[in-house]
Amino acid sequence: MQTIDIKVEQGILRGEQKGRQMIFRGVPYAKPPINDNRFKSPQAMSHWIGVRNALEFGSICPQANLKDLPIYGKEFYAGEQPKQSEDCLYLNIWAPSNYQNKKYPVALWIHGGDFDHGYGFELPMDGKNYVTRDVILVTINYRVGIFGFMASPELTREDPLHSVSNLGLLDMIYALRWVRRNIDAFGGDPDRITLMGQSAGAISCQILLASPLTRGMISSAILQSGAGIDDGLKRLQSKKKAYKIGKRVMELLKVRSLKELRKIPTQKFLSLYGKLYEEADKTGELVFLPTLDHLVIEKDLDELFRKQEVMNVPILIGMTDHDLGVEEGKGAKSSFLYQGILNLVESRQNQAPVYMYIFKKKLPGDELGAFHSSDLWFTFGTLEKSWRTFDRRDYRLRDAVLDQWMNFIKKGNPENGWKAYRQEVPFIRVIV
Repeated sequence: MQTIDIKVEQGILRGEQKGRQMIFRGVPYAKPPINDNRFKSPQAMSHWIGVRNALEFGSICPQANLKDLPIYGKEFYAGEQPKQSEDCLYLNIWAPSNYQNKKYPVALWIHGGDFDHGYGFELPMDGKNYVTRDVILVTINYRVGIFGFMASPELTREDPLHSVSNLGLLDMIYALRWVRRNIDAFGGDPDRITLMGQSAGAISCQILLASPLTRGMISSAILQSGAGIDDGLKRLQSKKKAYKIGKRVMELLKVRSLKELRKIPTQKFLSLYGKLYEEADKTGELVFLPTLDHLVIEKDLDELFRKQEVMNVPILIGMTDHDLGVEEGKGAKSSFLYQGILNLVESRQNQAPVYMYIFKKKLPGDELGAFHSSDLWFTFGTLEKSWRTFDRRDYRLRDAVLDQWMNFIKKGNPENGWKAYRQEVPFIRVIV
C-alpha cells in the first residue's frame, strides 16, 4: 500500500494513496465521548505525537445489528459488521492526490438511519467517483440513539452549552468546524462546503441550515428524502418530551444520578431499545429525535423556513417515488413527504435557487420500486458494490446523476437543462 502524510491541527495523519485519490479513514474530529465524557457535548481532540495512521475506518456508535433490518440489512449492511464503540467520533476523507495549491469543493455527507443507527461508510458511501470529478468527499460518524439524543435536566445543567438532547447534532457541527479548519491541507476549499444528507441526514442538514451555530459555514445543501415543512412529519421534539424519554431511560436502568448513568455498560443501554420502541409504537413517533433546544435550533423549524430565517444558499432537494414505503413492498407514494418538500421549495421563493427532483428508477432484482434510500447507489455511483445486477443503461444513469450532483456542488447549479423551481414555472426533474 502506498501512503501519504498530511498535517492537520492535531498532528500528522497517514492515509492511503490509491492512484488519483488519497483516502484518510477514521480521522478523529473530537475527543472520545467515553467515561466521564459520556453524554457530554463534543470536545477538542488532543494533539498526538508522531504520525497517526488513518488507514482503517473508525468504530461506529453502538446500535442494533443492522443486518437484521428488513430490506436494508441485505441492501446496505451485508458483510462483516463494523466495530461498535462509544469512541466513535471519526470522519473519512476522499480527495484528489493532486492536492497541493488546489481549492477543490467539498461535500460533507451526513448519513440517515432514524437518528438511532447508521454510519459514514455504509456500503454505497465511497468517494472515488467524486474524486474523479474533482470534488472532495467527507463522511462522518456521529452519536445516535441514546448516546446522541439522551436528555435530562441534570445533563442540561452540567453542560457548558446547556444542550438538551442534541449531542448528535453538536457532533455534526463539530465535524463541520473541523473540516472548515483543516480541509485546505487536503486541497479543499473551506468556503465551498456542500452539506449532503439522506433521510434523517437530510433532516439534520435542514436543521443545520437553520442553526445559528453554523452561520456562514455552508455554501449549498443537498437534501434527499427527509427535509420538508408543514407536512405533519415530526422532525423536532419538545424539551418536555426529550426529558420524559430520558427519565424513562433512567427508570429502566434503575439509576438516579449522572455518576451512576456513566457507569452503565454500553450493552445495557442497547438492551432498552426494545422496551422504548414498544412504548413509542403507541404514539407512532420515533424515540430519538432532535430537540427544539433554543441553542442548536432557536425556533420551530417550519416557522424558520416559512419566514426565510435560514441560510440563503442553493438547495437541491427531492425524494424517491416510493419513499418510506419499503416495508410494504412497492409501498404507497409518500404524498405527505412530497407535499413537505414542495412547501419548503415554495418557501424559498426570491431566495437562492432551489432544484427539485423525484427519483423514479426501479432497481433491478426485486419488486420494491424506487424505495427509500435506493437513490444512494446512484448519488455515490457505487453500483458495483450492490448485490443487484445493473446494466449499461443503469451505469449511464449513474453517470448522469453524478454529473448533476457534482455540478451542483461545484457551481450551485446541476445544469444539463435542470431549471430552478419557481412558483410561476414549477420545474421538477424526474430521474428514471
